[in-house]
Amino acid sequence: MTRRTGSADLPLHGGRVPPWLAERMASLGAIITQAVVHHYGRDEFLQRLSHPFWFQSFGAVMGMDWHSSGITTSVIGALKRGLTPLQGELGIYVCGGRGKHSRRADRDWRADRHRWSSANTRQPAGRQGRQRGRAGRL
Repeated sequence: MTRRTGSADLPLHGGRVPPWLAERMASLGAIITQAVVHHYGRDEFLQRLSHPFWFQSFGAVMGMDWHSSGITTSVIGALKRGLTPLQGELGIYVCGGRGKHSRRADRDWRADRHRWSSANTRQPAGRQGRQRGRAGRL
């Protein structure tokens, strides 16, 4: 992807994502994730997800306002709900989410860490072992 630098001033919005939108975001996020992973691979999806412009666009496609201040936690929460049934197939485990769930990322990781044991033939994406747990607490 092309790298650009700059900044954007985004207004702080209050409130919650309506339940109907949260459900649609979870479904659409899962479908888009499946398409990207099946066509380009898990590592490419994670690389795209880490790109701020792609992530912002992804959230807008899923239904969030493009300039919403809650887009990060809302998208992660929607992905967590949408990808939970597919995590074994895709090899993507989402931790955290919005509100109190954002503070539970470390607990989510510890619950799923058995999937990333050294005996597992699948290599984990990102940090391993204690580094991953520490990063989840940051």
